[in-house]
Amino acid sequence: MKLVIFGLTISSSWGNGHATLWRGLLRALIERGHDIVFFERDVPYYALHRDLDHLPGGQLILYGKWSEFVSDARLHLAEADVAMVTSYCPDGSTACELVLDSAATLKVFYDLDTPVTLECVRAGQPVGYLPACGLAPFDLVLSYTGGAALEDLRLLLGATRAVPLYGSADPLVHRPVAPQACCVSDLSYLGTFAADRQEALERLFIAPAAALPSQRFVLAGAQYPADFPWSANIFFVRHLPPAEHPAFFCSSRLTLNVTRRAMAAWGYCPSGRLFEAAACACPIITDAWEGLDQFFVPGREILVARTTEDVIHAMSLSDAELSTIGERARQRVLAEHTAIHRAMELEALLATPSEIAKRA
Repeated sequence: MKLVIFGLTISSSWGNGHATLWRGLLRALIERGHDIVFFERDVPYYALHRDLDHLPGGQLILYGKWSEFVSDARLHLAEADVAMVTSYCPDGSTACELVLDSAATLKVFYDLDTPVTLECVRAGQPVGYLPACGLAPFDLVLSYTGGAALEDLRLLLGATRAVPLYGSADPLVHRPVAPQACCVSDLSYLGTFAADRQEALERLFIAPAAALPSQRFVLAGAQYPADFPWSANIFFVRHLPPAEHPAFFCSSRLTLNVTRRAMAAWGYCPSGRLFEAAACACPIITDAWEGLDQFFVPGREILVARTTEDVIHAMSLSDAELSTIGERARQRVLAEHTAIHRAMELEALLATPSEIAKRA
């Protein structure tokens, strides 16, 4: 198939979770013989932190003004088996109109930020990456979030066929590697700053650091404010490109996952970091949310924390206990949650409209 995608970014992993997911998924699709064209607006903040300048085996088209590339986009869409627009595409509503007016066989919207989208719609706020008509005209709506969010996509935005396509890990990138001295930690956290994660981060990371001053805590990410409550045993690593994530996780005795508030509220929304860390055999402790047990077995493949004391208890487990949990999680990812698994799921969903309807 030829897939033409209008997305947020694949060229820069700075401050977003889209790029890493796309790199693994598109590599898998290209390896399976598909023709991929990814359109991305060339914005300054991603250009300054670009860590991929071409799409191996496919086409990455960086454009400036919409008017300067729309003719090329129409040519690609005329040949497309699948035309797709994603959440947070900077020209999302215009791209949706272009896709819906095209001759592409299947027209797809992929919401990688479903809880955020639904919260805005419920609050009556405009969503710039959606068309005015909602999602009803699309043949298929993919959602990074499953569970009740799928029904809300139908009820609030008119999606007729809404199905989950979750995140994944790329085993060629996310695998056990040698640790890095600067990242060695008793507990680590990797994530972009988000105000709606801060309360949980303070409870599950900052408070344990205060309670365990002799242990080393490492935080990596982008956009952290100057007034973030650092302490003497919390060490900061600036934004890490995806190629450095495995060394970060493999330097961690235990790593923390904190889900954004809206995603935790809807549930069934696993962070890509969960799959990445697990593929590296790094033991994970995560906040609790509905649907977690669909991806990992709590207590066996992943640890769950609701309180500061839960984190402190997890950190008291022996190296052997933590290593066993990490290896079980790695085997679960390799069996069910790799980029190849997601590529095959997407192929099945795109096979025929009747197949899409059946799975919806």
